[in-house]
Amino acid sequence: MLKDMIALTKPGLLRLNVFAVAVGFWVASKWDISWISLLMVLIGSTLVIASACVINNYWDRELDQKMERTKKRIDYINHLKPKFVLGYGIVLGVAGFVLLYFLVNPLSGWMALLGWFAYIVIYTMWLKRSSTWSTSLGGIAGAMPPVIGYCAVTNQIDAGAWLLFALLFLWQPPHFWSLGIRRVEEYRAAGFPLLPVVKGVKRTKVQMIPYVFLLLPAVFLLYYYNYVGLVFLLVSVIGGLIWFVHTLSGLKTQDNEKWAKVNFLISVNYLMVVFIVMVANTTWS
Repeated sequence: MLKDMIALTKPGLLRLNVFAVAVGFWVASKWDISWISLLMVLIGSTLVIASACVINNYWDRELDQKMERTKKRIDYINHLKPKFVLGYGIVLGVAGFVLLYFLVNPLSGWMALLGWFAYIVIYTMWLKRSSTWSTSLGGIAGAMPPVIGYCAVTNQIDAGAWLLFALLFLWQPPHFWSLGIRRVEEYRAAGFPLLPVVKGVKRTKVQMIPYVFLLLPAVFLLYYYNYVGLVFLLVSVIGGLIWFVHTLSGLKTQDNEKWAKVNFLISVNYLMVVFIVMVANTTWS
């Protein structure tokens, strides 16, 4: 039972998002870390994000059976019973929101609730089944974790919060579309109106370009406003240019699956390296 409950929280996705919370907290703290506050925001965020993942699994349980990548999730739900899974997700979310609101600050709680709402209502319940905009607007939820961590320290939404939001918001569509291109037939069979399914692979490749390109000014502005140092700027710009050039190369390649696989791996490693360097090269207060 415990194994199924953990699996429904999507541990891999959960770890990445909680790490993003920690990164936002660290950048805002400028090395003056309140370890108790960091622990509280990590616990609260973990609960809220886990709640969103559990309820997403509950809501998508029928569609997930149609895809190889997700069809095992129904086993976890059936072991626990759907009503239990829904209740489990709600309890996690309420606990996380209450912890953030009362033990961290109200703004971090509201930011977490906004991310939860964007993921469950806007993305899962609405756009995922009806529009190619699901990936772009669904990125609101994925961009919230570093903002939660940042606001836990500053208790305000300022330039730093917006830039951290922009970094994750811009990163997500090309990252997910790379996966979508690789598994386009699975998404087509499952009935998801993903961009490569509806508009085609070539159109998707073109639409990825501005997102990757706009990451460059986003990381530059983090440096310009003195949130991070020169090392971060150099690493993130060089990494961004590598990703951008590879994304452009997709317009000429014929082997879409190979290209998309490499682009996906570049996107994952880019974000991890950028986050690690962001922490290491956060400016001092």
